[in-house]
Amino acid sequence: MIGIRHSVAATLVTSGSFRDRLRAGLVRTREVLSFGPSETPDWDALEESLVLADVGIPATTEILERLRGRGSAEGLREELLTILNAPSTTASLAAPPRVTMIVGVNGVGKTTTVAKLAGLVVGRGASAIVVAADTFRAAAQEQLATWAKRVGVDVIGGSAGRDPASVVHDGVQAGLARGIDEVFVDTAGRLHTKQPLMDELTKIERVASRVVPEAPHETLLVMDATVGSNGLMQARQFAQSLKLTGIILTKMDGTAKGGVVLAIAKELELPVRYVGVGENADDLLEFSAEEFVDALIAE
Repeated sequence: MIGIRHSVAATLVTSGSFRDRLRAGLVRTREVLSFGPSETPDWDALEESLVLADVGIPATTEILERLRGRGSAEGLREELLTILNAPSTTASLAAPPRVTMIVGVNGVGKTTTVAKLAGLVVGRGASAIVVAADTFRAAAQEQLATWAKRVGVDVIGGSAGRDPASVVHDGVQAGLARGIDEVFVDTAGRLHTKQPLMDELTKIERVASRVVPEAPHETLLVMDATVGSNGLMQARQFAQSLKLTGIILTKMDGTAKGGVVLAIAKELELPVRYVGVGENADDLLEFSAEEFVDALIAE
């Protein structure tokens, strides 16, 4: 049967395998998706379900065309994986410290994501510091410091109103001097339509590269999954100004639009690196296309 599914949301868990936790986080998306083998696929219902999940028109069209060519919806999993595995970027394998800059609009969860990324690194036995380059938002440094303490890393910051690029210079320099493996830079949220603010990010890139060649080695755009495909325009603008290497999708546990992962892969041609499925420090998960698809499709 192919149709729209309405069910009661399951309780979100904060431990267990990637698949279990992601299935819990994607429960609302699965409420609008229900796929299974059918001798006579209901193509209209399948299309409606994909659109409701914010898979996006280009990706939905491609999926339907290929499945119609097969005459069956049984190959849906393979088609989803084809789209998700298409985009790839190569992060620099330069010697430490590796610098990762986190960017995005206001309210998507950049600051907590920065700390969670550092926590993942520490959990693997490497060293990390975080740089509080958001010098404009009130209490931004305090928030980052609280989270950094929770995951066991130091914060490099500056006074309110200080030039963010200068803070980044000090942070990357500290990482170099201390022999730190990973440096994560928290930047202020900014509207993608404000060019002076976007120019500030390119200045940060230039300053970081003067301290450590090729830095930042990763520039990750944080997107709010609950916004769905409406956030794609924001992402396109960031991609025009910066050398984005991937996407982090937050708030996956509170959205019925988890299909936006496919829209991102198809329309932005950028890989999703991580997904956030909760508020706890360990609720940022490294993305796996196979696990995502298995969690997305209702059994």
